[in-house]
Amino acid sequence: MERMSACLCLVFLFLTVVAEAKYPPGDTLLPQNLDHFSFQPESYRIFHQKYLISSHFWRKGGPIFVYTGNEGDIEWFASNTGFMLDIAPKFQALLVFIEHRFYGESKPHNLAKTMGYLNSQQALADYAILIRSLKQNLSSEASPVVVFGGSYGGMLAAWFRLKYPHITIGALASSAPILQFDKIVPSSSFYDVVSQDFKDASLNCFEVIKKSWRELEVFSTMKDGLQELSKKFRTCKDLHAVYLASRWLETAFTDTAMVNYPTPANFMAPLPAYPVEEMCKIIDRFPLEASNLDRAFAAASLYYNYSGSENCFDIENQTDPHGLNGWYWQACTEMVMPISCSNQSMFQPFEYDEKVDQEDCLKEYGVKPRPHWITTEFGGHRIEMVLKRFGSNIIFSNGMQDPWSREGVLKNISSSIIALVTKKAGAHHTDLRAATKEDPEWLKEQRRQEVAEIEKWISEYYSDLRQEEQAK
Repeated sequence: MERMSACLCLVFLFLTVVAEAKYPPGDTLLPQNLDHFSFQPESYRIFHQKYLISSHFWRKGGPIFVYTGNEGDIEWFASNTGFMLDIAPKFQALLVFIEHRFYGESKPHNLAKTMGYLNSQQALADYAILIRSLKQNLSSEASPVVVFGGSYGGMLAAWFRLKYPHITIGALASSAPILQFDKIVPSSSFYDVVSQDFKDASLNCFEVIKKSWRELEVFSTMKDGLQELSKKFRTCKDLHAVYLASRWLETAFTDTAMVNYPTPANFMAPLPAYPVEEMCKIIDRFPLEASNLDRAFAAASLYYNYSGSENCFDIENQTDPHGLNGWYWQACTEMVMPISCSNQSMFQPFEYDEKVDQEDCLKEYGVKPRPHWITTEFGGHRIEMVLKRFGSNIIFSNGMQDPWSREGVLKNISSSIIALVTKKAGAHHTDLRAATKEDPEWLKEQRRQEVAEIEKWISEYYSDLRQEEQAK
């Protein structure tokens, strides 16, 4: 209840503050140009970008903490990023959560004909314009800005610091897989970590899941196999293909590894603390004569039905409650993150096929992926050598239980570009979640280090600002 109250409090603060607070006046929608990088007449078409703001703890002239929105509704990320609310009183900070273009309510009217303007460069420019506009409206031009983000939002936070150093003094990029491009890291990293998470929880659990795929495939060769499989998986409607059940199982295991938080949470789904361990307990409690597939199904049901309220599973029609569909377009254009699955993992092995990827994207959207664009635009190759020569004030935080961790920055690059890594713990941007009494010591220490680093950035900024004013 304490955790839920903290999340609800955060959203309530954001959604009511415009009516209560002195700053800023007006709405939480900002008109943005559809295209920031050309001057054709159509580029001046407007869409309205949503942002959430709270001045509850802010003193005028104080810092502004900005969350660089991900691929979904901004309220979803606000309610799962309580860390910013937790530290706002210490810094007397203004809190701003900006929704990513083409997600949530920040969509142009003619979505199909404007999808070409959905990309990370346009999103970063949106953030820059909104932050500048906000500071002008608040008459607080000298307020330092620190950006925060997790996952794709963490990538954007790091890139924003590099692209717009005149707007932000620093970035906390949590679980940001900025090296998952252009063969910088092994493409099997994601599934390797998921598998290791389950193996660490229980070797038997790992083996059961690994063997379950072969049992699942048998249903594709059986007479009335799909009907039998539908009964076994308690589907609301009969399945039309075995791969749908396979995908359903895989999603449960990969998503649970991502959100293997040390306390109960409701990010991807309502789940208990350490849900990977809970899944494995379910598998390990089965009698020896039980099939591997039955055990795997029971474990996956924890992800889809932790509350126990679901009478059946609608496997063929998965819902998209947070509006994530725009990511498929991004993955077919610039966000080309090759993923494969090795024989050592607990999943069915497969290789990344660039040709098939291109064919699928052409069929779905009429576009071909640009696999080298992200590293051209933002870099990534030899990142230590590059960033230590010109970058500063970025925290890359990762927990090594997070499937995306191997694709992030795991070593300090300089004295001000640091990597905070929890070696045997930490799921997907765990550090950005609201603090609770049950948090383990490693998580408390990670957050203490982050706060200390941010405090140093802000202190140095104000010191430089005073010196500048005295010199005038």
